[in-house]
Parts: sequence; C-alpha cells; structure tokens
Amino acid sequence: MPSQSLRGELEEVFTLHRSKLKHVARNIVQNADHAEEVVQDAYLKVLNAGDVREIKRPLSYCYQVVRNLALDSYRHNAVENVYRTFVDDLDSVARPVEGAVDRLLDTRNALVEIDRVLDTLPPRTRQAFELTRLSGHTQREVARILGCSATMVNFMIKDADAALQSCRHFLDED
Repeated sequence: MPSQSLRGELEEVFTLHRSKLKHVARNIVQNADHAEEVVQDAYLKVLNAGDVREIKRPLSYCYQVVRNLALDSYRHNAVENVYRTFVDDLDSVARPVEGAVDRLLDTRNALVEIDRVLDTLPPRTRQAFELTRLSGHTQREVARILGCSATMVNFMIKDADAALQSCRHFLDED
C-alpha cells in the first residue's frame, strides 16, 4: 500500500483530473463507458499498489497507469473480437435438437455392436452381407465375386441376418 500521504495525493489526482484521465482512456478504447471502467480500474490499481515507495509526479504516474490499462484493454478486446461472433437475429441461430447427442451416441453404440456381431461371422458370409446390404450388389453379382452359387449367397445373407437379430432393437427405436 502507498503511504497515507501518497495515497491521499493519488486520490486527489484522480478526483481533480478524472475527466482528463477518462479522455485519455477514451481516445484509446473508443468508448466512453469502457473508458470509465479503465479509469476506475486504474484508480483501484494505483491505490492498492503494494510496492510504491515514492512517486515524484503523481499526475504523470496516473496518466501512465490509465494509458497502459487502456492499451491492455484495447488489445484484449481486439483479440477477443477476432473470435467472437455477433448475430443480429437470434431466431436464425440453429438451436441444438433436443436429444441429438443422445441419439448420436446411441447410433454410434449400435454401429459398434453391429460391427462386433459381423466380426463373429465367417469372412465370406460377412463379405456377402456387406456386398448386398451395404454396396447394393445383387445376389448373382455377389455369387460371381465370391465364386459360388446365388443360393449359397442367399444362405450366407440369412446367416448374417440371424446373427444380427440381437441388434434389431437398435434399428427399431424411433
């Protein structure tokens, strides 16, 4: 804390020169209300300073503190404005759909479970299932790809469907 006499002198500087100090801050921050806040912050900072021994020119010191705080504030706001988004019409901002995160998590869990079940199938059965159900190939095309009969592809798809029966509850929820 400044000594009692220095503290009184600094209070007097802020009282007598408040409008000039505010003018200095306003020239930097470009806003009267913000300048008032800067001057108030400077006042508190100066009066609560812990290591101030002697200030030879209190008025110059107060001007410098106000100027430095105004510059810091201006820089901070400039950086903040780079990342801040302003919206004129709040109704146009998309609102998160209620339960969207839960549905997304449920979908992810379903896919993990389906993939786990498909991993238990023989490789050719899984391939037949994926080629027909996911890639849209006909059973005859899959038979040619796998080098087997279309009837065999039909049985492999039925086996995959039976294995995936345990995952039906994921697909039936809406």
